[in-house]
Amino acid sequence: QIHLVESGGGLVPTGGSLRLSCVGSADRFSLSAMGWLRQAPGKEREVVAGINYNGEITYYADSVKGRFTISRDNAKNTVYLQMDSLKPEDTAVYYCAAPEGPSVTPYTEYRYWGQGTQVTVSS
Repeated sequence: QIHLVESGGGLVPTGGSLRLSCVGSADRFSLSAMGWLRQAPGKEREVVAGINYNGEITYYADSVKGRFTISRDNAKNTVYLQMDSLKPEDTAVYYCAAPEGPSVTPYTEYRYWGQGTQVTVSS
């Protein structure tokens, strides 16, 4: 079991930046891959970015490549999502999630979820 708590969401103008944080409770946090997903009103949930257990492998959705950066600090049981050059279409609830294993792909099924944090980008 991994308990996840996100923070850092808010309202930001187009072109602005936000940094989301997600703290995990389990000792095995450092052994688990992590991901950030988002869901906008009326849309399906989509994977934004993922990172493997040691931070050496990452991937991003095409829609955020070059603008978002996922990273982790296993000493702090924390994963981050730095979001730059934000657009109104980035408005969504952002979720931190963890699968069962150390690796993650765009098709990974996530088992543990945070409560979500709202990101709103004004036009």
